[in-house]
Amino acid sequence: MTGGSSVGGPSVGGSSAGTPSTGHAAEAATPACPVPLPDPDVVRTEDGWIVYGTGPRTGGGRAVPAAISTDLHRWESIGEVLEALPEEKGESYWAPEVCLREGGWWMYYSVGHGDRGHHLRVARADGPRGPFRDQGVDLTPGELFAIDASPFRAADGSWWLFFARDVLDAERVGTHLAVAPLLGPTELGAITPVLAPDADWQVFARDRPMYGGRHDWHTLEGAHVLERDGVLFLSYSGGSWQGEGYRTAWAWAHHPTGPWHRPPAGEDILLATDAEQGLIGPGHNSFTTDAAGRDVIAFHAWDSGHTGRYLHLRELEVDPSGPSMRVLPVT
Repeated sequence: MTGGSSVGGPSVGGSSAGTPSTGHAAEAATPACPVPLPDPDVVRTEDGWIVYGTGPRTGGGRAVPAAISTDLHRWESIGEVLEALPEEKGESYWAPEVCLREGGWWMYYSVGHGDRGHHLRVARADGPRGPFRDQGVDLTPGELFAIDASPFRAADGSWWLFFARDVLDAERVGTHLAVAPLLGPTELGAITPVLAPDADWQVFARDRPMYGGRHDWHTLEGAHVLERDGVLFLSYSGGSWQGEGYRTAWAWAHHPTGPWHRPPAGEDILLATDAEQGLIGPGHNSFTTDAAGRDVIAFHAWDSGHTGRYLHLRELEVDPSGPSMRVLPVT
């Protein structure tokens, strides 16, 4: 599997001004990996990089597709790496993220039935290629719906889990972002709200039937955090993952529980549909570094035929003195 640019693709996500265009992309940019891999979590390992994603199960009692690379350009599929749960727990495995902690590799993910009933769970493996085995814990038993778990280790050594959850008692009803301390790899502490929807571009669907009512449903999801010089940078996606209005924005704070600050409208957008750059509905990202130590953002975007979401990689500029964050142009 091959990519194209210095970080896996020939085009840019977003503009240097932070206000990408929203026109339809007639021809999609070449992805880093030619196999659909939504919700990519790219993790650097001792011998390269591995990416985990959401994907249809292919049988054999496993879930969660993964691929490996030694240079961020050429990717090799290694199949599915999570041992599946009994069917009554769910058949849809979404948005896995993996971290190394206490000598083990820990995968946080959600499972549910279709797009209903998702809760967060955790699995462990001895190495990044798995097999990951579920630890028998529902991390979010009190939530209506919880997805997109993202583990984060702060500079002080504390561990946190960012995720998305449904909130009904809010001005903008829908899926909001939250965080909780990871007291251990399989135990969450008290949950703190992080960000609520605040703009119309975050509407998933108008008049959506949910929980016995109908709502203009807003969605924030796919949170991922990096820290630079004491500043936490949070990226997140919003809107409907199915459409071209899906995009990625950012916020900053000095502590995982906040307060979280959004840049001015427009300056907060990292990635959006951009006809010139060939990006269609880009979002649900993770962060990694390349061989030179440069920050890289990994995300998915639709192909031209809207048949699948594919992995894209771009260089990222992060400035804690601003603070500011942007995806660098590729010319």
